[in-house]
Amino acid sequence: MREERNIFRNIDWITVGICFALMFIGWISIYAAVYDEEHHSIFDLSQRYGKQLLWITLAVVLALFVMLTDPKFFNAFALPIYLATILLLIMVLLFGTTISGSKSWFQIGDFRLQPAEFAKFSTALALASLLGRIDTSLEQTKTRILAFSIIALPALLILLQYDTGSAIVFGAFMLVLYREGLPGWPLLLAMAAGVLFLITLYTSQTAVLIGLIALFAISLFFVRRDLQNILTLLGILAAAVLFVLSVEFVFDNVLEPHQRTRINVLIGLEEDLRGAGYNVHQSKIAIGSGGFFGKGFLQGTQTKFNFVPEQSTDFIFCTVGEEWGFVGSLVLIGLYLALFIRLIEMAERQRSVFARVYGYAVLGIVFFHFMVNIGMTIGLMPVIGIPLPFVSYGGSSLWAFTLMLFVFIKQDANRLNLL
Repeated sequence: MREERNIFRNIDWITVGICFALMFIGWISIYAAVYDEEHHSIFDLSQRYGKQLLWITLAVVLALFVMLTDPKFFNAFALPIYLATILLLIMVLLFGTTISGSKSWFQIGDFRLQPAEFAKFSTALALASLLGRIDTSLEQTKTRILAFSIIALPALLILLQYDTGSAIVFGAFMLVLYREGLPGWPLLLAMAAGVLFLITLYTSQTAVLIGLIALFAISLFFVRRDLQNILTLLGILAAAVLFVLSVEFVFDNVLEPHQRTRINVLIGLEEDLRGAGYNVHQSKIAIGSGGFFGKGFLQGTQTKFNFVPEQSTDFIFCTVGEEWGFVGSLVLIGLYLALFIRLIEMAERQRSVFARVYGYAVLGIVFFHFMVNIGMTIGLMPVIGIPLPFVSYGGSSLWAFTLMLFVFIKQDANRLNLL
């Protein structure tokens, strides 16, 4: 019994406090987003804010359960948990319910469960278990193939559910691989491909091809002009040219119509204030109208008259911006930044590779959600429909984030006992 008390004493209470502060902000923001005078009790279980309070209560129970579990359990059973999640992703493709165009939910009555949210947790466990083995290194080709396969399998299954946003989140695991020794060029290559894709859409294939050829010619003046360097540059040029030539085909034949519209709105080729650009336009109006101190709790006009769709889920940040203004938004962002700093500090002080890798996986997933969700509410990111961690309405996402975070808190509390 004394050992358990010591374990609870070693908990990083700052991280726990930040987590519950975000949950509380989310709860009152959901209340503000869907408030009406007929259902004014914040504990009304028939309304979203009442249900969110129930989800929060169950999340606390889940956190306590995790803290009472042997920390070695999560490493030992990482693969079975991962395989069980893969099975759930396959089952939801066969028997799931389609909601908002995505066949990614199990629904029993009013209860819904989204396996994709928990797949992020299980993938983090499986990746940490793989890289935590004594004889494993990312310098080995076999390890890289296994690591990318662990990440790609659930992402592809989620993509088949037409849940592109959740599938893209798995790109956050690249941060983990980079921290564990993967060269930086895959990250740079992915970023360059994204930028080149958008530039090609914004301008034209001809202009981009001319620019690439000019860049190749300029590069010849800054490198030693031997056969190897010239062939390397020609190879890069050929790959870039083929990529640019494929952009229009991918854009027209691979992406869904609503995805094409959102990208066009993002880069300014379309305005569509009554269609794909409506949510973002109204969200920016709501955030901007909050001013410095905000309009006050339950006083947001954009919120009260439901101008912004999905305001309790994907666009919850605009409720904070309108009612609490720049100051409230800064407090919320500050809490997330404090959480990220704590996660980095906790990850770096781990004694086991498993715990460190898992910690960076949690950091990457939460940061990606934070960056994209807030970015899309202010028009800096395309709208891909992913929640703001611990704040947006929804039981699946809240439980998944709670599970991810508290498993790491448990690992950190026992770091002196783990080899």
